[in-house]
Amino acid sequence: MAALPGWEAEDHAAAFAVIRRACAGSPRLGASRACAEAEARGGLGERAAKAFLETRFRAEPIGGEGLLTAYFAPAYDARRRPDAEFGAPVRPAPRDPAAAADRAGIDREPADDALAWMRPEDLFFLQVQGSGTLTFPDGARERAVFAASNGRTFVAIARPMVAERLIAPSEAGRLHAWLAAHRGPDAEAAMDLDPRYVFFRLIPDDGAEPKGAAGAPLIPGRSLAVDPASHAFFELFWIDAGDPALPGARPGYQRLAVALDTGGAIKGEVRADLYIGRGLRAGQEAASVRHALRLYRIVPLGERGR
Repeated sequence: MAALPGWEAEDHAAAFAVIRRACAGSPRLGASRACAEAEARGGLGERAAKAFLETRFRAEPIGGEGLLTAYFAPAYDARRRPDAEFGAPVRPAPRDPAAAADRAGIDREPADDALAWMRPEDLFFLQVQGSGTLTFPDGARERAVFAASNGRTFVAIARPMVAERLIAPSEAGRLHAWLAAHRGPDAEAAMDLDPRYVFFRLIPDDGAEPKGAAGAPLIPGRSLAVDPASHAFFELFWIDAGDPALPGARPGYQRLAVALDTGGAIKGEVRADLYIGRGLRAGQEAASVRHALRLYRIVPLGERGR
């Protein structure tokens, strides 16, 4: 552990808290001696947490170089009825989501059962993120959570938009602003480049962090969406990410994190999506994350990794 890049700069007390969360969620990990000792210790200060992690866990490098991106839980305005600005329906899952058309086809269908109405660019980004909070004019807040998708492969629209010269490469991190400025046929054509469509259900918003696919609340800055074909939920990882590709990005991300989620674009062994948090500031940071990634699996001493 001590040899991990960035280890000395880690917040070891926060990393220890993440390990305790992972131990509580994973029967396999929870059965380890290291987890039993972590549970018995409770919270630890910085020095004690660092010593504990270095003497109870080890790091296994995974594959070669991959990609780190990030996501967040957005908060958007919504309406109960459509109007000229809020004209995009938040649709519930149909009886057979897999039989649904692509995005363009679904958008042409009636929306008599819409759960709410949003600005088109906001709905698009809500579908990319998979969940978010909707705020209505009367102050009511509801959380839109993933219900189903049409099964189409997710396409990040920035690359084809650059290829078609709709945006410059330097504008790839400001897609939301572009879509808002070009609302109408131009923005619709751009969004249709991604055929994947996400359906939602609405639940009361309790102010807590959203839950990932693992069924546990996400931890801002410490939760990863991973490919479930390569990794199990509640697995622990060290991320070492640098060489940012987008302007305005942080130089790198080096920290311990836990796999609590998955996503349509997250495919491969060295591919991860870091959950940043809720709201506008988290969204601004998430939009700038596209870093070269080296990934390490963190396992208790004396045990084999996957």
